[in-house]
Amino acid sequence: MSSSHKSIYAAIAANVAIAIAKMVGFAFTGSAAMLSEAIHSAVDCGNGALLLVGLKQSTKPADETHPFGYGKELYFWSLIVAVLVFVLGGGVSLWEGFEHARHPAPSSSPVWNYAILGFAFLFEGYALIVSVREFKQSHPGTGLIAAIHASKDPSSFTVIFEDAAATLGLVAAFLGVWLSNSFGWHRADGIASMVIGALLVTVAILLIVECKALIVGEGADRATLRDIRAIAKADADVTDVGLPLTMYFGPHNALLTMNVQFRDGLEGSAMYTAVCRIETIIQKRYPDIKQIYLEAGSMRTSSERFPVAPAG
Repeated sequence: MSSSHKSIYAAIAANVAIAIAKMVGFAFTGSAAMLSEAIHSAVDCGNGALLLVGLKQSTKPADETHPFGYGKELYFWSLIVAVLVFVLGGGVSLWEGFEHARHPAPSSSPVWNYAILGFAFLFEGYALIVSVREFKQSHPGTGLIAAIHASKDPSSFTVIFEDAAATLGLVAAFLGVWLSNSFGWHRADGIASMVIGALLVTVAILLIVECKALIVGEGADRATLRDIRAIAKADADVTDVGLPLTMYFGPHNALLTMNVQFRDGLEGSAMYTAVCRIETIIQKRYPDIKQIYLEAGSMRTSSERFPVAPAG
């Protein structure tokens, strides 16, 4: 089982238990913050299922209509998840909180609130620890924020974002319930719900930005491109190398094209052997690069490939 699957299953299991507990808590207390948290957990359950659908669909083999495979299915479903977090999670929580802040009412049975929020915090905290641990294991030697930004697997960092938002949301809900019950400031319950909604909207926007970049077509980072050029240039039969062009068609499925200038007189089987040699070294170092197309031709610089608009 991949690290992404482990994180998603852990998140779904936690969210199912938490959603049920929060709905029971809302039924007993009438807390707006508790209702927002219940909606949040229910949405997260559905989102986890959608991510599993995306992971499964993305593994379909390539065919005539999709010669580079179905890896971008995961990017599509991750975008749907982000939209659902925005609309169902953030939007509903903001609306419920706004209505409760306008018409504040005391919640009953505060003990239920505290017990369920504590129970939920333990489960959400565990799910967050699992998702971060699995993600860091697949990105050794890289900081968490940098790894998330560079990751081509939205299913992994989506779970982290959702679990982090859920944990922070529980803190907001606890403060709202505590202020309402301890000081009689019942509007705090609605404000806490609005804070949870704003938090979910922020997370959704971050996810949408990341998913958009992947759907449009992200390439490898600059360090990888420099290393690929160095690998090709190091071959004895190569005299010059053009700008490598890459695009990810899935978390572990990248395309590489590159112009290569071979030494004079290299033809036929000798050139084919050199191409195979270079491709083998590149794929051994970067196994995510599944398709490589090397073409003998004129060199293009980065400024020629990506022209800079004139100043003024």
